[in-house]
Amino acid sequence: MAKPTNYTWEEREQILKRMLPPENISIQVLAEEIGVTKSTLYTWRKKINNNNIDDLSNKKEVKNWSSKDKFHIVMETYALNEADLAVYCRQKGLYIEQVNNWSEQCLRANNSQNPKDTIKFQTELKEEKNRSKQLEKELTRKEKALAEVAALLVLQKKAQAIWGDREED
Repeated sequence: MAKPTNYTWEEREQILKRMLPPENISIQVLAEEIGVTKSTLYTWRKKINNNNIDDLSNKKEVKNWSSKDKFHIVMETYALNEADLAVYCRQKGLYIEQVNNWSEQCLRANNSQNPKDTIKFQTELKEEKNRSKQLEKELTRKEKALAEVAALLVLQKKAQAIWGDREED
């Protein structure tokens, strides 16, 4: 059975936990068992111990969390106490303040969505779209008028060049 060549950081942490009590498996045995080199295991351990997972991490960086991911994290952490939340955040590479901010954002977003607000926003949006269409029509009309005036000026200059200035009677 072939072992995967790319391990997630969660999988790497689970593998490295096997070196701790109660299993106490040596790096040599663990390396042979999972099919990676000892130096790879040492590197994983060093990065996890230094919380320096960014170099090879396949976790998402904080700035790349989508709204869906943030909401999912808020749902997962909602019932956790502070200590469990701290552990969760360390595993995910987050700060507690981020999760708390995301939670507040979710609550504010949820509370602001009442039917009257939605209807009001839809009405305002419709009015703005109509206003935008009117402005576009007016701009198009003015551009055409400007082009017509420019054409007339060019024709007038050409006529003056051909026939000269008109003498007044």
